[in-house]
This record gives sequence, structure tokens and C-alpha cells, in this order.
Amino acid sequence: MSPPDTPAKALTRKDFVSDQEVRWCPGCGDYAILAAMQKTLPELGVKRETTVFVSGIGCSSRFPYYMNTYGFHTIHGRAPAVATGIKLANPELDVWVVTGDGDGLSIGGNHLFHALRRNVGLKILMFNNRIYGLTKGQYSPTSLVGQRTPSTPHGSVDLPVLPAAFALGAGAHFVARSVDTSVKELGEVFHQAHEHRGAAFVEILQNCPVFNDGAFDHITEKAVAPEAQLWLEHGRPMLFGKDKQHGLRVKPGTLELEVVTLGEHGISERDVLAHDHHNKALAFLLANLEPPRFPTVFGLLYNEPAQPYEQAVLAQTLQAATNGPGDLNALLRQGHTWTVA
Repeated sequence: MSPPDTPAKALTRKDFVSDQEVRWCPGCGDYAILAAMQKTLPELGVKRETTVFVSGIGCSSRFPYYMNTYGFHTIHGRAPAVATGIKLANPELDVWVVTGDGDGLSIGGNHLFHALRRNVGLKILMFNNRIYGLTKGQYSPTSLVGQRTPSTPHGSVDLPVLPAAFALGAGAHFVARSVDTSVKELGEVFHQAHEHRGAAFVEILQNCPVFNDGAFDHITEKAVAPEAQLWLEHGRPMLFGKDKQHGLRVKPGTLELEVVTLGEHGISERDVLAHDHHNKALAFLLANLEPPRFPTVFGLLYNEPAQPYEQAVLAQTLQAATNGPGDLNALLRQGHTWTVA
């Protein structure tokens, strides 16, 4: 008689903490993001041997060193390309991509775009601190107009990229936004991203205390956060404020959003727009809202499942295999060939 199977030991946060010393600047928002991920993975019930973190170059890209999983620290901007290869080679792996606003939207913008439009089953985390941190404070694609840095001593004249809007424009089927100061909510977004089949893009606002300190204070400071942050819940009215006294609605006669206050001009909660994360047009509007006119929107903006790229590739490969053994010589000589006399 065979002995009963020993139940697998439940993993804890400590199981996902590597033996490497964490080396980020004191006060860096990356610490909170790392802690949230190490706490979330055991809750997801994943295995270390089937979890992979892939990064490019930048402060955020040290992430794989600190996770007790498999990982690759790749080259600048190419993390989505390497991660795509990993997912195609073994679709059963949980593949997370960690990138920054410079790594992912500058030299890596093309790779990120194609990973999203193909809907490769990657969980892509973009740490957005609006600066190049590792290379000593140059302006990045998300830096604000007028920002003075070593590479823009007279102030940046570039219009910044809005990462969530970029992802939607690239065709992403899952787009969310969170912030390093809201660890509980950040963990919830990680849960949602992991559950999604296909490319999941998560923008995380993250403070760089050395080169761009306080970039998001107007959103994250306790005194202003209730008025500056709107956390989305599917099917629920989009309310914000200390007493949930403000909301968003479609401005009458337009396709624009506006902020309204309950109780003013006969406005009630019934006039406030309810969030629908299946509505891509609404997600675009929310992704483009910016302070001070509007609150910054957090949570799941858009979620519309579609067939992951790796499933389509695998199905095509299996179909091709039914044709029997191939003929490499015939393959190379078929199609458009010609002879030069």
C-alpha cells in the first residue's frame, strides 16, 4: 500500500526573499513595490520554480536579484523581447517583466508596444518615477515639460508620455495603475494582473528620492490624497474625496468627463458615472485625466480578455506538425526564386 501523498508546504513571503542585499537608495519607492510582490506571490499559490522575473536596465531592473525565483537581468529596453521568448518556449511559466519609464518607453518602447499588441501572456510592471535614476537624473519620456535635469538644463520641452494611455493605444487588453505608497491596493492589482490571461500592463507611480523627490507629492501626501486620488471599482460610481463628495460624469452635450460635487446643482450619486472596465473608450478618458483639474485615477482601467499570443503560436505549430515531416531543401527553394545569367 502506497503512503498518502504529503501535502505541499504552503509558501510564505520569506520563501520569495532572495539572499541578496537589497541595494536601492534610502526612501526609494522600489522597496514598497518589492515587499508587495513578495507578499502577493504566496497568496497567489504560485511555485518558485515556475515563476520568472525579467528586467532591462535601471534601478527597477535590479528586481530579479531580490526575488527567490528564476530571473533574467537583460539589456536596456529588451526585457519584453526576452520575456516573449521565455513565454513561447514554456507557456506554463508565470513571466513578470519589470521595467522603468526610461527603460520601457525610450529605447524599449518598440519592444513594449509589440508585446502589448500581440497580447503575449506577460505581467508587465512599469515603475514610473519620471526620471532616469540609475544613470544619474536625466529626463525620461514621462518627465514633465519644464523639468530641469543634467540633459535638460533649461527645462524639458518634450510632451510627456502617459504610460497607461500608451498601453491602451498599443492594444493592451489589461491596463491598471497603482502607486508605491498604497501597498494594499498594489497587491490587489498584482492579483488582478496575474489572473488575466494575456498581456497585463501595470503602471506604478514611484518616488525617486535622489533625482526627482516629491514628483507625486501632490497626489500621495496624506493631506491631499483623498481629493487627488480616485480608486476604481467595476460597476461602482467613480467617487472621490474625503467624504466621497466628488465624482466624475460625462459633461452634458459632450464626450468629455467633468468633476461634480454631490449636492450642488441637484447633483446626486445617480448622476455619477459608474466604472466599466470593459469599456475601452472610457479607459482612454480615464488614462488621460491629469491634475489639477482632475484626480489621478488608480486601479483597473481596462480588462477585456482575448486569446494570448503564445496560445495562437502553439496552435499553429501543432497544426503544422500534422502535415508530416518537412523538406528543408524544398522549403528554401519554394516561392520567389530566380536565376541570374
